[in-house]
Amino acid sequence: MTATNPTSQRLELSVVERMGDIEPGQWNGLLAPDDSPFLEWEWLSAMEESRSAARKTGWAPYHLILRAAGRIVAACPMYLKSHSMGEFVFDHGWAEAAERAGIRYFPKLLVGVPFTPHTGRRFLVAADLDRAATVAVLGRALIELCRDNGLSSVHINFCTAEEAEILKGLGYLERLGYQYHWQNTGFGSFDDYLGQLKSKRRYAVRHERAALHEQGVSIQVHAGDEISDAMFGPMFKLYLSTIQKLYWGRQYLTRDFFELLRARFRRHLRFVAAYRRGELIAGTINFEKAGVFYGRYWGCFAELPFLHFNVCYYAAIEHCIRHKLIRFEPGAGGEYKWLRGFDPALTRSMHFIAHPGLRKAIANFLSRERRDVEAWVAEGHDRSQLKPVNPSNMEER
Repeated sequence: MTATNPTSQRLELSVVERMGDIEPGQWNGLLAPDDSPFLEWEWLSAMEESRSAARKTGWAPYHLILRAAGRIVAACPMYLKSHSMGEFVFDHGWAEAAERAGIRYFPKLLVGVPFTPHTGRRFLVAADLDRAATVAVLGRALIELCRDNGLSSVHINFCTAEEAEILKGLGYLERLGYQYHWQNTGFGSFDDYLGQLKSKRRYAVRHERAALHEQGVSIQVHAGDEISDAMFGPMFKLYLSTIQKLYWGRQYLTRDFFELLRARFRRHLRFVAAYRRGELIAGTINFEKAGVFYGRYWGCFAELPFLHFNVCYYAAIEHCIRHKLIRFEPGAGGEYKWLRGFDPALTRSMHFIAHPGLRKAIANFLSRERRDVEAWVAEGHDRSQLKPVNPSNMEER
């Protein structure tokens, strides 16, 4: 497939079915320093090699690659999906509406990172190319793939605002969502963070933190090369513990995935572990890069009051303050995060719907949904549990 050329070079588009067939240095060479760790070749290849994201699990890899003179100059991680699980942009209602109308919704194309609801660039473009023009080339190529293969739709999940604007011009529909993020406004200590919380919430956090001492629980953050090989097995069991306790729980990650993390991804790993009498009783599997802390998988072997909040949030906030990280993204869901100083942040996804009737119905739905999302994000900030920051006080810290 030959692309419309945004530069003077001849560009060739192709679809590659294995990250293992893509040279790691060329893929990672497209990343910006502040791109998340989940876009790195090592993460995406581990998903495939471990059979976590594979054809048998409904995540058939079909990565879109743009080359110039044999060099990869643009790409996006892409999957042919036979279901909507593990995406965190919920279109189950769209699939049901399509079925009622006699329209086949699956398979569909998804551009995104499996099982990982983080906002970031979805179109990776070499620095020497015109980014906007190249994103448009890839966006049109996705539409062409959709139509040529008789697919229902293309979905670009958790993309950037810049990408969304370009895709709108190509006929994609924008969907807004929100997550709760914690921002480091220059805190020098955990007490500084407590001091910015409104009094009712400050009292609640202190009460929840005090429970740790009463329970004889200590929390430690294990980072990068400090993480021992022996921790990976127990952390995998903690991951499974949450899935096994919830009737809607679904195991996405395999034991082999954790082995590949140990071998390839330790530099970005942060294990927050809770101990009682020297035994591991709870923990979270997190990642860190470019000043951002990404909270992901939680589990526990003992049910204790407030243990979840202490391990998942307060210990992570302390870590962010200590290491001067700028943001903590704990993942999807949970308005209880808002009560602890995590304010709502907009997320975006873009959708090309091939069938005109289904497209019109979804467009009408999205118009109403966007108003509701924007209203809550504004209200969430207006009613934030954090007091307004006094710049002069922050300078003194």
